Amino acid sequence: MAFKYSITDQNDIYFITTTVVGWIDAFTRKELAEVIIESLKYCQSEKGLIIYAWCLMPSHLHMIVSAKENYKLSDIIRDFKKFTSKKIIKTIGEINESREWLLDKFSFAARINIKNKEYKFWQDGFHSIALYSNEFKDQKLDYIHNNPIESGIVLEAEHYNYSSAVNYAGGLGLLKVVYL
Repeated sequence: MAFKYSITDQNDIYFITTTVVGWIDAFTRKELAEVIIESLKYCQSEKGLIIYAWCLMPSHLHMIVSAKENYKLSDIIRDFKKFTSKKIIKTIGEINESREWLLDKFSFAARINIKNKEYKFWQDGFHSIALYSNEFKDQKLDYIHNNPIESGIVLEAEHYNYSSAVNYAGGLGLLKVVYL
């Protein structure tokens, strides 16, 4: 299936957004956010993912990323989404999740999509835009880091744990980043 946005040059730097089905606020639970963090760390160490900036919001993930030489960014993102989808569904079953309706929503999303069997966590595809200029990179970097402020979650970008804003402010973030 073709999507409006795609990775056309595997060597470019991209602004990518991937979203939970129905914009469900899944990542308000620490355990589910940790699945994403650990998976991104794995993709960095084992799959050639280079992260320049990132922000995990309650219902979606923004990143500025590229792939190391001889790796395909589209494959990394595909594998990341496939793994995290399964791991998050498993984790929901293991934790004391009070939102029992989550699995029902993910099950319903799978039933209306021929590619999924039991659960569907992520929306199909992902939004990707090649960052072709330094000005565009700066614009997307500011957008990513200011997203928690605009959403009313924090007053200062570097106070949001699930973001690279702390790295850019001189602190130690949850993920290593390559500075733009």
